Order: sequence, then structure tokens, then C-alpha cells
Amino acid sequence: MKNELILNKPDDMHLHLREGEILGFVLKDTASQFARAIVMPNLNTPVTTVALAKSYYHVIKGYGYNFEPLMTLYLTNSLSKEEIKKAKESEIIHGIKLYPSGVTTNSKSGISSIDSCFNLFEEMEKNDLPLLVHGEVSDPKVDIFDREKMFIDKYLTRICKNFPSLRIVFEHISTKDSVEFVMNASSMVAATITPQHAMLSRNDLLSGGIKPHNYCLPILKREIHQKAILEAAISGNSKFFLGTDSAPHLKSEKESSCGCAGVYSARTAIELYAEIFDKNDSLGKLSDFSSKFGADFYGLPRNQDKIRLIRKDHEIPHQLEFKNNHITPFLAGQTIHWQIS
Repeated sequence: MKNELILNKPDDMHLHLREGEILGFVLKDTASQFARAIVMPNLNTPVTTVALAKSYYHVIKGYGYNFEPLMTLYLTNSLSKEEIKKAKESEIIHGIKLYPSGVTTNSKSGISSIDSCFNLFEEMEKNDLPLLVHGEVSDPKVDIFDREKMFIDKYLTRICKNFPSLRIVFEHISTKDSVEFVMNASSMVAATITPQHAMLSRNDLLSGGIKPHNYCLPILKREIHQKAILEAAISGNSKFFLGTDSAPHLKSEKESSCGCAGVYSARTAIELYAEIFDKNDSLGKLSDFSSKFGADFYGLPRNQDKIRLIRKDHEIPHQLEFKNNHITPFLAGQTIHWQIS
């Protein structure tokens, strides 16, 4: 039995840091484990321009951690081809994020008509700037458990066909359909996998009472989908790589009458992935999944710094104190068997 893991410092290819005081609070958790992270642009004022991305970048760097934020732009109807060119030239921007309007937290400024963005996809393809996709339709008539598959059928298949050289990251996939789509797509299509979608099914959200701290979007699905996500993560297929989608919300907001979607996994993220891979006899594949495949797809050099994990039982905190409130971490109060040394 392996009791120690030495990994090239991993990258989190999907992360929410928010803004203001909570940014400083959660950033230390990510910076303690990850060398870099693709930082989501869905702030209260969306990061829609290169100037706004640079400002946000400098705020993050100002905390002084040995950590590189990989910035993104929020795709809106007002995004111009000129701004896409500027983004490519900026050196700090590594993708443009597509949110269908209303699908998740701070997505009201998202796209209402994806077809109207095809000219922008063409420009992104020309400039080799990846499209990062929250792959769910926002039509309220579509069942919430079917929205990811519907997005594939209605939009993603056509986007891939029309823009074969456009790099696309299908983020936080949650269905067997998405796994199969990515596996059968060209080498220009990849996907990120979260700990919650690899570990939990919708029973963990709804059985025996609602568990608000397991509520995320895309919503947890049937066990058949959870198993497909898990198998993709541990497969060794370079199309699948680490992206936590860690998203902090105050406990009072999660446990309200209309609770926020988002799981805060950053406190123990790489330890959770070690747990997943270890339980499935795949520890030898964790390094590629966490430290190589994502960097390679984004065209980034692989990190040379190392982190060390040891087999040691420890309990995830029940809550993290923040100002006069709390943040509840993913799997709060549960014992996991790997710990950063």
C-alpha cells in the first residue's frame, strides 16, 4: 500500500475566487495546493474586457502567494472581435467563458442566443483562444436533469462541427452523455471533472432530506452518470483533467429559502482527488490528471515544483469561520485518508 505521493504541483482548471474580502479568505486554500488556476469571470460586475481582467489579475497577485491566476473573459452579446484579439495578445487571458443566461450564479449577463455568437467563435478559432463552456440550456421548460444533454444535442455538436480547430473545454461535466461526447470528439475537445460529480449522485443531495451544501450546477445526477464521470477521471485519457469548480458561498446563503448553487472544495481539493483515485486503485494516474493533462491542453508548461501527500486520516472541518458568518466546506465533518504534508 502506497503511503506517500509526490506530485508536480497541480493546476485547478476551473475555479471561483469571487471578489472582496472572501477572495482573500479562499485564495490561501487554493494557493497552498495549486500552482495555477483558470479563474472564472462571473463576478457581480462580469469580467468582460481585457482591462477588467488585468485589474482582477493584479488584485489576486497582490495577496503575494506563489500562485498564477489564469484569467478568462465572460462571453456576452457585446463582446467584440477586437477584444478577442486583445485577449489573445494579453498573455494573462487563457479562455472565454460561455454562460447561457440564467444557468448558474451570476449568469444573468450570459448569452441568450448562442447562435448569435458563431462569429465570435470563428474569431476565437482564428486566435486559438479556448472556449470554456457551462454546458446547460437555460430553458425553464427543460427538466433540470436533462439540461446538459440538451445542450450537447442543440448546441455543442454544431459548434464542434462548424469550428473544428476551436479548442473547447466542456466544464464540470455531470453525465454519461457528456463523457461519451468528449471521448468521441476530436482532440480539440476536453473536459474538467469536479470532486463532487465523481463522488456523489443525486441521492447525496435529496435522499433523507435536502443537503444544501451538495447543491451545485450542473446538479448531481443518477448513479449511472456519477460512475461514468468517475471512470473518465481515472481512465488516464488526456481529454479529462482536474477542475474543482470550487465556489464559496456563505452558510447563510446556502441554507436560505433559495439556496445558492456551489460547492466549496478548495480547502481539501487535491486530498479529495487522491481519495477518489486511491479508492479506485488508480493513484498512479493522479499526477497526469492533476498536473499534466490540463496544462498540455491549454498549451502551458508543466509545473516543476512538487507537493507531497501522505496517507493520514483527518477530518474536514465542519465549518470555516469568515467574518460573522461561516463557509461550509465540501464533505464537512467527514474523514478522508490523504493529507498534504
